[in-house]
Amino acid sequence: MTKRALKRTVREGANDAGHYDDGKVRRLPVEHRGGWSPLSGPDQEERDQSYLKTIKPKSPGQASLMEAIDDKNLIMALGPAGTGKTYIAIAKAVEALEAGKVGRIVLSRPAVEAGESLGYLPGDMEEKLAPYLRPLYDAMSDRLSVKRMRSLMAEGAIEIAPVGFMRGRTLNNAFVVIDEAQNCTYMQLKMLLTRLGWNSTMVVTGDPNQSDLLPGISGLGDVAKKFEALENIAVVRLADRDIVRHPLVAEMLGVL
Repeated sequence: MTKRALKRTVREGANDAGHYDDGKVRRLPVEHRGGWSPLSGPDQEERDQSYLKTIKPKSPGQASLMEAIDDKNLIMALGPAGTGKTYIAIAKAVEALEAGKVGRIVLSRPAVEAGESLGYLPGDMEEKLAPYLRPLYDAMSDRLSVKRMRSLMAEGAIEIAPVGFMRGRTLNNAFVVIDEAQNCTYMQLKMLLTRLGWNSTMVVTGDPNQSDLLPGISGLGDVAKKFEALENIAVVRLADRDIVRHPLVAEMLGVL
């Protein structure tokens, strides 16, 4: 076998000794050359991760937010993009669920498009809402394996729902995260905040400067300003120095 043929054989995966018995080179069947995912084993089923990362604050603002979540039942986390508001809230929610402090996690987010209309979305309700709720799925899957997350969602221990489906509910024994709250009106936020039940924690995250609503419609800034006078509610304001994404993010937000 020439050197070129040997390289091609190794590249195509036919590296088993049995392939050379008759002097011919055989390619592996297509099913053995298919895509591979880090979450998948030989049978393409998701692996369950064996450990859970312990998060640590990377800035004074993040430390204040984590401390507030541990001490208060209602927390308002306001700050620019990249400060870890949503990630910390979901990480704390997972910790509380795994420790048995709460019985379920409820994640909610307004279905508001960022400046452009997506038009008609096919499918059932879950499929229509998937593009809006994807950031929550991403943050949750980073804290839990995909297999574990799907199992908890099937059991009802994790629920991801749009704001419009929260009216009339009382969320007892739950860790509630309201994400992208700058896209909620004052009345929507009032409705969401009053869902808080016994033995529950609610974290409301958002950036008042990045609302996709018309000017003056977002209620996040007004609600946070009124809550700062209440001792039992924590209002944590993160700044550019708390941004943990690429350093250019903080520089861009400083001039935009």
